Amino acid sequence: MKIAVIGTGYVGLVTGTCLAETGNDVICVDIDQEKVNKMKSGVVPIYEPHLDVLFERNIKAGRLKFTTSLDEGLGFGEIIFLALPTPEDEDGSADLSYVLNVSEEIGKKIKDYKVIVDKSTVPVGTAEKVQAIIAKNAACEFDVVSNPEFLREGYAVDDFLKPERIVVGSSSERATVLMKKLYGPFVRSGNPIIIMDEKSAELTKYASNAFLATKITFMNEIANYCEKVGANVDKVRAGMGTDSRIGKRFLFPGIGYGGSCFPKDVKALQKAGKDKAYDFKILNSVIEVNEKQKTILLPKIETYFGGDLKGKKLAIWGLAFKPETDDVREAPSIYLMRELLDKGASLFVFDPEAMQNIKKQFGNSISYCNSMYEALKDAEAIVICTEWSIFRTPDFQKVKGLLKNPVIFDGRNLYDVSEIKKEGFSYVSIGR
Repeated sequence: MKIAVIGTGYVGLVTGTCLAETGNDVICVDIDQEKVNKMKSGVVPIYEPHLDVLFERNIKAGRLKFTTSLDEGLGFGEIIFLALPTPEDEDGSADLSYVLNVSEEIGKKIKDYKVIVDKSTVPVGTAEKVQAIIAKNAACEFDVVSNPEFLREGYAVDDFLKPERIVVGSSSERATVLMKKLYGPFVRSGNPIIIMDEKSAELTKYASNAFLATKITFMNEIANYCEKVGANVDKVRAGMGTDSRIGKRFLFPGIGYGGSCFPKDVKALQKAGKDKAYDFKILNSVIEVNEKQKTILLPKIETYFGGDLKGKKLAIWGLAFKPETDDVREAPSIYLMRELLDKGASLFVFDPEAMQNIKKQFGNSISYCNSMYEALKDAEAIVICTEWSIFRTPDFQKVKGLLKNPVIFDGRNLYDVSEIKKEGFSYVSIGR
């Protein structure tokens, strides 16, 4: 099949590359000429595990191409994916300007039947808007389909190639047949392609992300309460997670959720509710708790140092909002580091992938280190913000030798409390 993907962020690039991997011919469209030139030469513009191998293979095979020309993309593809940004607007709603502006151009340019696929995360009713905008100028038949993505950064390639489910919102039998044909190779193990109306598909994505964000936030509340009463959140989590009605995933407490999806999508659903005079009380609380959770380590650090952080050198391990990505959007590390800098601390940071993106925000106000151990030299303490695997089993004796004080503030509960104390560290974590 011939596919065009408009937009080459995380979703667009993974979508285009993985669709090419199953033998389709794919052209990706982006307005950034420099980015397109780099991709043409084989440079992957984002860090996503395993993407580079598929990317290179499909470029060499001639199945994956790139252009800045929307006309070229629309002329090439029979299925057109819109993988465009829907950033948070000032009022919390999703900004649809990128999606709607491209839809306007699509209506003017398409010359034969196309399936236009909303891959971006969009509010309920967006497919209707896209349909209406394209129809104003289109001189041919077309269908608009809602096909939300369920890709986890750090696992996006695996999630696309081996999806738990594929959701297709379509009221057109013609478009549905094409979508089933396109996705058939990805569900040979029997996982479902779920067909529903467009509005239900749009809401499925928001509801899924809001529920997962709620689950994380609930465990953070339980962890905070554990500290008040002397319980251990690890044991509580184990007791809860073995209940099949609850499940083990997303029960790990920490310093809050971040990234490009959960914060934006929860606020967008909250705002969509307000627009219909519906108050999402649970989501209101989720947002409030998560904002506080991002800096929950700050009073613990201040208390340890007697309330004075001026001139204190602190090592920060982990900057990305989660491991296996270079994405720092809404990363808890950003909020905590800003507070620490305001209190006069000096920060020496390390992350395996995210330091260039952090540097765009912090410039030279923090020091960037080449290794996790380099960040420790003469530091007063370690602050862990991201649970990268390399932080899980460090050489603790080497760590002690580099630190001024053997102190760890762990925002991701990486270590066993009793074991880390045997190693001779003062250890502060979440809910334990």
